[in-house]
Amino acid sequence: MKNIITFDEHLDQRYGKIGTKKRIEFEIKAKAFAIGEILRDARKEAKMTQEELAKKTGTRKSFISRIENGHSDIQLSTLYRLVELGFGKRVNLSIG
Repeated sequence: MKNIITFDEHLDQRYGKIGTKKRIEFEIKAKAFAIGEILRDARKEAKMTQEELAKKTGTRKSFISRIENGHSDIQLSTLYRLVELGFGKRVNLSIG
């Protein structure tokens, strides 16, 4: 097993060092995917369908599906609406 590298080294090799355009684009897509997973888990925990969440929040089922699959950029206001109106929970945002 030669050439074993860390995950961070793998990302550096594949997408460039932190701060490069390619790496930033990768990290944005990865975070969109993670947000989609979090929303899917919250929706399932609330025992809601995508259609029910869409109706409750004034969006469309197809939009919910795109978010859950990491195929849509989501505005912060939309994230708040989905979480707060859809699930009755609060969003906490930190920058660090």
